[in-house]
Formats: sequence, structure tokens, C-alpha cells
Amino acid sequence: MNWELIQRLMNCFSGSFINQCGEFIAHGYTNQYLILKDCKTELDIKCKVLEWFSRPAYKTCPYRTDKKNNEFHAFMLNGINKFLGTSFTEKDMDIIYTYLGNACNHEKTIRFIESGYDFNVLTVKEGKE
Repeated sequence: MNWELIQRLMNCFSGSFINQCGEFIAHGYTNQYLILKDCKTELDIKCKVLEWFSRPAYKTCPYRTDKKNNEFHAFMLNGINKFLGTSFTEKDMDIIYTYLGNACNHEKTIRFIESGYDFNVLTVKEGKE
């Protein structure tokens, strides 16, 4: 794995770290993480960022107040956008999570990234593309 790429990822999520299990922890308090040790390319990391961080960027509510949850969502969304060079909104994250979250369709995640983040890739029914 390219160390400069990992440093770039870490710079996008202030306070992030990598633990002894090869997990990138984007937000320690809420334990938002992805496994880096099996990533071989930048595409692998981009896929995981979308697949595993789309939900906490708009929906996860680990705090007791709306204010803290909104700050958390903004932190995750800003980190995603900074890393990917995008300007996704929370509404976009809702769509991304629906179609790609939890790596439910990894091949579609790859197509979405390779398309330059064309949302039509997400919403077109399989077999109709």
C-alpha cells in the first residue's frame, strides 16, 4: 500500500489513526473504521470509504443531541469529500448508502467511482445498463 495515499486519507479525517489490526479508524469515539490491510490500490480505499462511511455521513446517530450528531455527520461527510475530491451532500450519502452501503454491491461501487461518480450508475436497474 502506498504510504502517501494512507497519509492523505488520514489528513482528511482529523484525529484518525491506524490500529494494530490494520483498521483505519476515521472517528475514534464512534469507532467508524474500515480495514486497510487488504487494500492494494487507491480504488480499493475509495470503494471502502463509500461503502463503509456513507451511513455515518448522514444517518448514524451515536450522540444524544441533534447538534452533536449533525457535527458528526459533517465530519464524516467532509472527510469523504476531501479524500474523494467530491462535493457530496447528506442527501447524496443517503443514495450512496442505499445502493452501495456495507459493500452490498461492490461491483457497482467500482462502476460508480470509475464513472466519475455518476449517480445514474446507482439508480439504473441491473441488466438494464
